[in-house]
Amino acid sequence: MKSVPISFEFFPPNTPVGDEKLKDVVQQLGALQPEFFSVTYGAGGSTRDKTLHTVRAIAEAGFEAAPHLSCVGSTRAGIAEILATYRGQKIRRLVALRGDLPSGTATAGEFRYAAELVSFVRENQGSDWHIEVAAYPEYHPEQRYSQRDLQHYVDKVSRGADSSITQFFYNPDAYFHFVDQTRRLGAMVPVVPGIMPLHNFAKIAQFAARDGIEIPRWVALKMEGFMDDAASIRAFGLDVVAALCERLIAGGAPGIHFYTMNQSALTLELCRRLGLHGTPG
Repeated sequence: MKSVPISFEFFPPNTPVGDEKLKDVVQQLGALQPEFFSVTYGAGGSTRDKTLHTVRAIAEAGFEAAPHLSCVGSTRAGIAEILATYRGQKIRRLVALRGDLPSGTATAGEFRYAAELVSFVRENQGSDWHIEVAAYPEYHPEQRYSQRDLQHYVDKVSRGADSSITQFFYNPDAYFHFVDQTRRLGAMVPVVPGIMPLHNFAKIAQFAARDGIEIPRWVALKMEGFMDDAASIRAFGLDVVAALCERLIAGGAPGIHFYTMNQSALTLELCRRLGLHGTPG
């Protein structure tokens, strides 16, 4: 097996049944020795308590947890309070994001960009945190100009980000181009590719269309051609994503971050095929 750093992302479950299922998923994926499990955070902090609950459960299971922390719509005092809560749980890794405003909210609060959140954490709590930030190989869906999006990324790194995780993608050339471009601009931190197993192609295609992510036409046509053939969809999806990961690793990607959708089966199978296990944190 290859000792390639791996990590996994979850969203906070909405029900006690979901909590129990996620505990099993954590144990199953934890056997692969991931660097950490990240946990998402709703628009404007709407899942704050659920995120904390999920992060606490991961930490209590003996694994490193990395809560997402979005800043738009937040105050400095509010962010400081959240950081203090995480410090009390001995959590030292964050995924710092701008985030989205809740529907119907007009003001961005005291932070406009994730770079400002990174600065705030560094200025107030020094080097206590390992800070991950987001990267967009196919550029942020709200950004018209690629160079401006690259500069936003470089700003986050220059303010103190330790590493980055990309939005999911299926075009490896976009990833390698992004890494090359940001290196030329002086952003030298690791850029870990975010990989979305094809759990539900129709839903993932919706996410991709919304966020400006290219799904190769030949992949989309083959998936649509399988119609309701679940076994063929699963097998083909595994082949596509495994080939993507193989190319990324061969090209020097510093690790793989899997968007699990709170499921373990496809991610476990991908890691088995690739011979992947992580390195304990």
